[in-house]
Amino acid sequence: MISKAYTPKRTICKVTFTVPGEWADEGVNLVGDFNDWDEASDPMEKNKKGNWELTLRLKPESTYKFRYLLDGDKWENDDAADRYEANEFGSEDSVVVTGK
Repeated sequence: MISKAYTPKRTICKVTFTVPGEWADEGVNLVGDFNDWDEASDPMEKNKKGNWELTLRLKPESTYKFRYLLDGDKWENDDAADRYEANEFGSEDSVVVTGK
């Protein structure tokens, strides 16, 4: 699940990424354009409901490709992505658009 909230002057889009707790046992990392596809830079944390969650501050009116890395070895897309785009690995990436 993805939710978006903007700062009052719309200079930042706070995007919260949420993954069901049962998707991973050990951990989930958010990997994408916003962190140069670094598999270790954005670990998600369990919230009070037991889901994996992370909020990033992204530039408004931008497009970002991303995927979730589950337990360090399985890639998954977001069911609520704005769209999906093919990647060079023969699969698809999730896309979030921080538009108006």
